[in-house]
Amino acid sequence: MNRRSLLKSAVLALAARGLPLPSWLTAAQAQDRNQDRKWRHGLSLFGDLKYPPEFRHFDYVNPQAPKGGRLRFVALGTFDNFNQVMAGLKGILAAAAGTICDTLMVPALDEASTHYGLIAEAVSHPANFASASFRLRAAARHHDGKPVTVEDVIYSFEAYKKYSPFIGAFYRDVAKVERSGEREVTFTFDSPGNREMPMILGQLRVLPKHWWEGSDASGKRRDIGATTLEPPLGNGAYRIKEFVPGRTVVYGRVKDYWAQNLNLNIGRDNFDEIRFEYFRDPTVALEAFKADHVDWRVENSVKNWATAYDFPAVNDKRVVLEEFPQRDRGIMRAFAFNTRRDKFKDARVRRAFNFAFDFEEMNKQFFFSRYRRINSYFEGTELACSGLPQGEELSILEPLRDKVPPEVFTTPYANPVAGTSENVRANLREGMRLMREAGYEPRDHKQVHVRTGEALSVEMLSVTSDPMGAERFSLFYKSALARLGIDATVRSVDDVQYENRLRDFDFDIIIATWPQSLSPGNEQRDLWSSQAADTHGSRNYVGIKDAAVDALIERVIFAKSRGEQVAATRALDRVLLWNHYVVPQFAHDKVWAARWDRFGRPDPLPRFGGAAFPTVWWRDAERGAK
Repeated sequence: MNRRSLLKSAVLALAARGLPLPSWLTAAQAQDRNQDRKWRHGLSLFGDLKYPPEFRHFDYVNPQAPKGGRLRFVALGTFDNFNQVMAGLKGILAAAAGTICDTLMVPALDEASTHYGLIAEAVSHPANFASASFRLRAAARHHDGKPVTVEDVIYSFEAYKKYSPFIGAFYRDVAKVERSGEREVTFTFDSPGNREMPMILGQLRVLPKHWWEGSDASGKRRDIGATTLEPPLGNGAYRIKEFVPGRTVVYGRVKDYWAQNLNLNIGRDNFDEIRFEYFRDPTVALEAFKADHVDWRVENSVKNWATAYDFPAVNDKRVVLEEFPQRDRGIMRAFAFNTRRDKFKDARVRRAFNFAFDFEEMNKQFFFSRYRRINSYFEGTELACSGLPQGEELSILEPLRDKVPPEVFTTPYANPVAGTSENVRANLREGMRLMREAGYEPRDHKQVHVRTGEALSVEMLSVTSDPMGAERFSLFYKSALARLGIDATVRSVDDVQYENRLRDFDFDIIIATWPQSLSPGNEQRDLWSSQAADTHGSRNYVGIKDAAVDALIERVIFAKSRGEQVAATRALDRVLLWNHYVVPQFAHDKVWAARWDRFGRPDPLPRFGGAAFPTVWWRDAERGAK
């Protein structure tokens, strides 16, 4: 009888008698599993890893980057919470609060969809992707010096899955998590084939279980399911140093950070202090930057980028304006309908709204013609659908033919084009036709439903701290809707009201933004699935409940190759577009950033990192002196 048979017999005998496994037998099981297991130092969804197991540092960093100095950012709105588990569900999380805790793995910014082990020194999964195991580094420590344990990982996973709608959807396929060795944790999936799951489990932020299950200074028991302004214990490169609720939060670099000499961290996390100052008014925030109260500013308003940076410090090169290419994501930004409300249940009504939207004139009047119209939920990536479906995409769609709009197979998706008086009139005629088909007729310049006698009125909800000035162009859209006979009001509310209304789906129309990675997967459930439509705090703002969309999401998640993933994503994109859940807005493929010229950076910057600020930048004493 071989070793494996003996171990199995011993385990079965003890189990039959209801006895626990002795430690020597547990260790022997783990050793036996490890003999058949292929441990990796990283994971890639797109092919081979660029960096070998003992690489010195990432190519895109400066390994001699100096440490030190202070960095000042602006943040808009307010905050009342440091508990990252409750982000998006209760309260408003402070800027960068999640970064005080490390993840099992970290992304490489010069590879697409590739991660390397941080808290986990190695990861393993079977060929059928039925599970994933992580082996923790023995040196991993929380800021109080206690080791990061398997129990911390299990506790963190269970807390996020219980309380966070987004992460709950992300990890829905995980059926079980358990200790599988002294420093080893294993996640078992409810079915094989989820190729992305090992990597997204590697994105799990690990919380200190002992701290969250302890008591605060007053003796009150802490609650992972509640917001808090008590600075939590972490294990990352920074800790919360000081704060003023709703106004300021400051992070200090941890001088004895356990992972500071790991190859993954060489040349990064170079600032001693990172400070976020909160402003409720974007205009005041811009003036703070001009007055050198802020070091770095990402500009989201094309009007500001074109007109607001003509001041002496720019002219004499003390302030640098730079555009960084954004290669790591796609995006959908749109006027999004709440289809939970009866007025938006008819796709013809939703499509009529698009015919009223004069993007071309808006782009010219407000945005200096710098934006392009979004035509995909995965705009800017190879995942965006185009033309008519063919090949593998067509074969994926065929079984759903009776469940999707017929145009999916017959007509390439395109937004209406306006910009001229002739086009505007033609679009309004088409919008009127769609409204009539949906049961409306014009009465006294209002669209009135023939059966109910109710005039169609909508509220467009925005947040006062929106840096793009959503209220301005919403008012422009309001006047166009009036020509169609739709009575629209525009309402701006503060951050707290806005967050609460979004979580409760208490709105008619919002401006929603859905960023997309280059490798979509499990997160699509939180964005578009039927289950997420009824989940408080999910990002399925539209309330999509569609069997075909659900089926396509699963095809994306369980794709067996990159080719199948691309085809399935394009099919999903096409079906979402032809259901007219949104009126797509606009995008650009650059990060517009202004900075006071006191920083150094590697050259070149990582391909998929955008500006990669402040990750790989540093305080340059010579520049600062000038």
